[in-house]
Amino acid sequence: QVQLVESGGGLVQAGGSLLLSCVASGTFFNINTMGWYRQAPGKQRELVALKSSGGTTIYADSAKGRFTISRDNAKSMVYLQMSSLEPEDTAVYYCNADISNRGTGGRDYWGKGTLVTVSS
Repeated sequence: QVQLVESGGGLVQAGGSLLLSCVASGTFFNINTMGWYRQAPGKQRELVALKSSGGTTIYADSAKGRFTISRDNAKSMVYLQMSSLEPEDTAVYYCNADISNRGTGGRDYWGKGTLVTVSS
């Protein structure tokens, strides 16, 4: 019953910026961790950034210093502000959330992804 929907992907030049957004909708009790993964063509999906409900943040080495993850808990949203984009950042970016409903443990949910293409 929970859905994650990403938005904000697109085509940008190297050095540019993009803001990705993700909103969770449906019925749930709590969103624990919420974050972003990406999958480049021919590669495995990898963690980009993760943020817990308590504010703890984890960044991939490739994202550290360039990307900023933030959450708006009241809106059940997570954002990824990406700056100084490089062609290597080209990938489908997926929103991820660990969500629990009352009486159930946490469950991993995924959005359908939004494509980010960085041209040189």
